[in-house]
Amino acid sequence: MSKFLASLAAAAVLFSGAAIASGQEVSNDLSRCAAGKGPAVLVSVRGVKESAGRIRVQSYPATGSAWLAKGRWLHRVETRANAGNMSFCVPVPSEGKYGIAVRHDRNANGKTDISQDGGGFSNNPSINILNLGKPAVSKVAFQAGPGVTRISINLRYM
Repeated sequence: MSKFLASLAAAAVLFSGAAIASGQEVSNDLSRCAAGKGPAVLVSVRGVKESAGRIRVQSYPATGSAWLAKGRWLHRVETRANAGNMSFCVPVPSEGKYGIAVRHDRNANGKTDISQDGGGFSNNPSINILNLGKPAVSKVAFQAGPGVTRISINLRYM
């Protein structure tokens, strides 16, 4: 099994279609990331394989107990996928440490299809079979300031 295959398998619960009360779904309003706005994270998602399906971006507090834990995400932005690069504005409650997870659900079925879907994390950590696709919070954590913080995430596919 490839390293990335293991990554998607482990992250499947993270991206389930179940309603989760603790997070807030928001639209991809790029005006929230304009100069003088914030706190927010402008996420450049690179390498979207095709204009099919949905892209989901979720923010988490950068703590061991919250990172990728079911129901612990803060904000979710989900929209139709466009091939190439896409930008997302994700609000954060305050300046501090956060982690971002992205998934491309290529057939928009709400399930993780390991051989089809793509994914990535803030700081673009390497994934291996030993951590089963859940990179340590120390690998994904970044500092968001009081304004707009810019990050890039490279999607990986099998």
